[in-house]
Amino acid sequence: MTDGIRLKICGLTSLDDAGFAAHAGADFLGFILHPESPRYLPLEKFAGFAAHLPAGRKVAVSVEPGLDQLVAMKAAGFDYFQIHFRHDLPAATVAGWAQAVGTERLWLAPKLPPGISVPEAVLPLAKVFLFDAYHVRKFGGTGETSDWSKFARHRRAHPKKTWILSGGLNPGNIGTALRRSGARFVDVSSGVESAPGIKDHAKLQLLVERLHDRRT
Repeated sequence: MTDGIRLKICGLTSLDDAGFAAHAGADFLGFILHPESPRYLPLEKFAGFAAHLPAGRKVAVSVEPGLDQLVAMKAAGFDYFQIHFRHDLPAATVAGWAQAVGTERLWLAPKLPPGISVPEAVLPLAKVFLFDAYHVRKFGGTGETSDWSKFARHRRAHPKKTWILSGGLNPGNIGTALRRSGARFVDVSSGVESAPGIKDHAKLQLLVERLHDRRT
């Protein structure tokens, strides 16, 4: 935690980048298991270096996984499970995920079109919710800025939940994002990269420094 702000670095594809992120101050390390993502990491590759990563900090990022896929993620050594899904997906499906991994370990990331809020039916099924930029075809990972005011409204309406701000965050806008959204937990990927899935260590270090000095 950096001055009260928790940080997740996502889209990691190498042990070197994951180790640097952890050393720089990332509280959580995200690995994308969605094959359509340019930051896709096969589960088998993650399993090969999971033992070398910090305990309690590894997040599996997927899109509407089957229960068998979740079981495989648990077996591979993930600590938390961030699931992106259509906002109108049946709540019973989301409840199945919660039962499979537990509400304490489930991070829900509903895809919310403009004017749509997190469905009331899924709020009891997880402690943590992630806000990303909306895209008609994609589930996050666009590098576009999310709706900070919408995030703030959800955070105020449901203060007992943990809300993660994602979408287009980088060293240049992180201070403004925190002030406007009220976020205390952020998720950063493309904003600290030299190419998709390749982290720029200088940018990552600068991001952490900007979390200390939020006047930027």
